Amino acid sequence: MIDREQVKKVANLARLELSQEEEEKFTTQLGSILDYFEQLNEIDVEDIEPTTRAIDMVNVTRKDNLQPYPNRDEILETAPEQEGEYFRVPKIMNKEE
Repeated sequence: MIDREQVKKVANLARLELSQEEEEKFTTQLGSILDYFEQLNEIDVEDIEPTTRAIDMVNVTRKDNLQPYPNRDEILETAPEQEGEYFRVPKIMNKEE
């Protein structure tokens, strides 16, 4: 069972300011949730295969076909800076890293 001090600690870690009424309310609610999980722990699931979904799903995305862009030079011309056939971008890492 969760107590009020644990709720205060979690609220502090989450940077939440709770009133006394909220602390009491959340203590009761979180206690109920944890009790429910204890009930679930009592269920025998030894012969049940793990699943990620209750029903089978099919991926509906298309196959990715790589193709060179026909107007590559036009795109490079619009870049603020380029180096050879590549876009030139500012360095984003510090020298210390």
